[in-house]
Amino acid sequence: MMYVDLRSLTQPVGIMRIIATILTCVCFSLVATVGHISSSYWAWCMFTWCFCFFFSLLILILEFTTVSSKLPFAWEDFTAAFAILASLMCLATSIIYPTFFTCSACPHQIGASVVSWVCFGVYTGEVTLTWLHQCGQNTGFLSTVPGIMKLLETFFACLIFTSLEKSQYFSSPGLQWCVAVYSFCFILAIIIILLTTGQLTSFFPFSFDTLVIFYNILAAAMYMTAMVVWPLYSLGTQTRPSNCGHHCAWDKLVVVTFMTILNFIVYTLDTAYSIHLVFFDQ
Repeated sequence: MMYVDLRSLTQPVGIMRIIATILTCVCFSLVATVGHISSSYWAWCMFTWCFCFFFSLLILILEFTTVSSKLPFAWEDFTAAFAILASLMCLATSIIYPTFFTCSACPHQIGASVVSWVCFGVYTGEVTLTWLHQCGQNTGFLSTVPGIMKLLETFFACLIFTSLEKSQYFSSPGLQWCVAVYSFCFILAIIIILLTTGQLTSFFPFSFDTLVIFYNILAAAMYMTAMVVWPLYSLGTQTRPSNCGHHCAWDKLVVVTFMTILNFIVYTLDTAYSIHLVFFDQ
């Protein structure tokens, strides 16, 4: 028998989710009225707002109907991880959209940009409230430091994929290696997240934590090569072209370079923390 829980909508976290649902709906509605733009960054922004709207609404419905208590995974861990991911995505979108698609005479775009920043603030507030609520309690994988690092690794990889254009790396074996690195590490990180949150790691006949450490070391080493190869083969010694417009392909190369460096740092920190956690913090 299904019950309803009004408290899920009236508590502070529930109110923030309602506000986030409304604001993300406003964002993609404002942008949709302007019309479609053929740009991977535009698609990322629209995906972010639609993704956050859908999952915020879904979380509200599942908690209101108490279906969330019957799901076969740690619900609070999932909602905390979503809030962290949504805040990161809204932060990136709040920077990307006004940078590439807003002008002084574009009221809809300006409105969407402002509301997107408010969305980021709301999701950050939800993360803070969730962290305060879970403080001192046993938390799931995605709410721990290794889990948050895995979210960051996949998030930065998504930004890399959004910035990639096939024409940039199609004829260069060095750049193809970098794309292979990004794809391989992204897929493995997603698999680790799914196996851990699905509580399937106990089925492995060996230590899953040790396997993750070896993967982190491999991923950090691979990203180290990409951190050198990508800017060397894509940018070389050239500077930004003088005729480079608002949607310049050269800017995307710089974004990929920057995100590669960030992901290398995160994988390195993830490796160091995992080694400390498994071998020294016992």
